[in-house]
Amino acid sequence: MDMESQNTERTLSEALGDSLRHWEPMARHTTLKVGGPARWFWAASNVETLAQVLGLCTKHEIPYLFIGHGSNLLMSDAGYDGLVIQNRCKGCIVGEETQAESGVSFGSLFLQTARAGFGGLEWAIGIPGTVGGALVSNAGAYRGNIGPLVKSVRVFADGRDQTVEPEWMEFSYRDSRLRRSATGNTVLLSCVLQLTERGDPEEIVARAKLYQAQRRAKQPLAPSAGSFFKNVINKPLAESLPNLTPGMKASGVIPAGFLSEACGLKSLRVGGAEVSEKHANFLVNAGGATASDLRTLACRVREGVQERFGVTLEEEVLYVGDWTGWS
Repeated sequence: MDMESQNTERTLSEALGDSLRHWEPMARHTTLKVGGPARWFWAASNVETLAQVLGLCTKHEIPYLFIGHGSNLLMSDAGYDGLVIQNRCKGCIVGEETQAESGVSFGSLFLQTARAGFGGLEWAIGIPGTVGGALVSNAGAYRGNIGPLVKSVRVFADGRDQTVEPEWMEFSYRDSRLRRSATGNTVLLSCVLQLTERGDPEEIVARAKLYQAQRRAKQPLAPSAGSFFKNVINKPLAESLPNLTPGMKASGVIPAGFLSEACGLKSLRVGGAEVSEKHANFLVNAGGATASDLRTLACRVREGVQERFGVTLEEEVLYVGDWTGWS
């Protein structure tokens, strides 16, 4: 271990004690069940302690990667040469202005708000991951997304703990400024969501269960990262596709899975990675897959769609860790 690593080791050990893990396999912490080791790993359960540790990392220039449930990322086989912080900060106060720490499960947030009679998050049931991950990717489904509900966000950015307006996030379709910076040093600590829809808890849950049933019918059971690619927005192409629904033609939104399936890519396989037979926008670990298998498969899907339709699919999934030498 070089001198810099020794100093980092000492700093982290003094701050985190026995809760600091070494060479933690990231396959244990991602929904794709792949990924090499993190040199250091720490699970944060208190948002104030988390802010302090982030300040420590900034002061000592310690590289860190902040993750939730690992549901929207592909960690490299080489792993991460720094500190991986897993977000387990799950505080939540429900009301018209619901305050949620970023480690709250997105599904749990829906259930807590629904039981209190607040609607607006029915589409969230069954979406994997945390509130923080949902904010980073402006998660959504069934014509709903989280961006319009955000009133404020508490972030650790530019080396300090601060509260910002929703405009700061620069939300767009399945995107935000934090997703574009990918593994930057800004971390979401908590948010306030404005929930104005009121209703009977049983009716709210019943509506959500309809979405949940549709999702379960379409999505594979094998380990995945959820939808791998963003849908394509291209009205001329949408209008030219004979099997696309009238609503999709009108909006110009083409599901990535539709394009992949039209190219005959279902069941395409690289090593242990496979395009799901159930849903062509799900790349699954069919058994023994490596991160490189999955990224290679993603490239082949993009190439197939580009060749057939002349559009480039953009990943929803983030590539993280050391991908040096991958091709």
